[in-house]
Amino acid sequence: MRKIERSAVIEAVKKTLIKANYELDETLVSFLKRAKDKEKNDLSRSILEDILTNESYAREGFAPLCQDTGIVVVFAEVGTDIRLDFDLYKAIDVGVRQAYDEGYLRKSVVNHPFQRENTQDNTPAIVHTKLVPGDRLTLKLATKGAGSENMSKVVMLTPADGLEGVKKLVLDTVFDAGGRPCPPIIVGIGLGGNFEKSAILAKEAILRDLEDESNDPDIRALERDLLHEINRLGIGPMGVGGDTTCLAVKVNTYPMHIASLPVAINIQCHSARHLEVVL
Repeated sequence: MRKIERSAVIEAVKKTLIKANYELDETLVSFLKRAKDKEKNDLSRSILEDILTNESYAREGFAPLCQDTGIVVVFAEVGTDIRLDFDLYKAIDVGVRQAYDEGYLRKSVVNHPFQRENTQDNTPAIVHTKLVPGDRLTLKLATKGAGSENMSKVVMLTPADGLEGVKKLVLDTVFDAGGRPCPPIIVGIGLGGNFEKSAILAKEAILRDLEDESNDPDIRALERDLLHEINRLGIGPMGVGGDTTCLAVKVNTYPMHIASLPVAINIQCHSARHLEVVL
């Protein structure tokens, strides 16, 4: 059985979070460049150019991409053939604390729904753990800003609502959000499970590779249809109008109760900051 040291987890979390806040994924940058080249609206095209310029400045100047450096979300896949002689959650929080101190990242976490005192170190992180075969620890880390997160929702549809009900809910949600989630957005959708499972599915969906498509032909068609329909809404970059409201739609599914059709919609802004590290 392979042992993973606490110090390795802390260092990996720290370095990965700093990098995620300073650099956008190259695939995302290529999607933004493609959108700029296709955009017909002059103002929208200039905003996409500004987004790309900001990304370049952040990457080259080692500065945060956005003033909202988010709350940390971690999907931890723990191999059954590894040994951890420490509290994984506490180690992750130490890495978060060091990242937000050393990376000069804004600390945005408050301790209570109503008292709202800042925890001063951006902890605790939100950690989801899954046991998987193997001798590796995989950490999928995201720094999720509030502007896009606040536009997300979970709705319990009924089976009678069906495919068209899901589409209408997604389109209405994106339309009502307008420019507030800082488009062009990425839309993650969780279908199935139950109330809380659908939300986790949606969060996992926005962490998928942008070029990834569902293996299920019906779900793949839904992803493509929704992307097309969202971009027809005309919200455009930062809500000023135009052709580019959404860069990608990702739909994850799970079996559900016969009487339920849970739908979760998690919206991600254009500054989609997430990275994966394997120990």
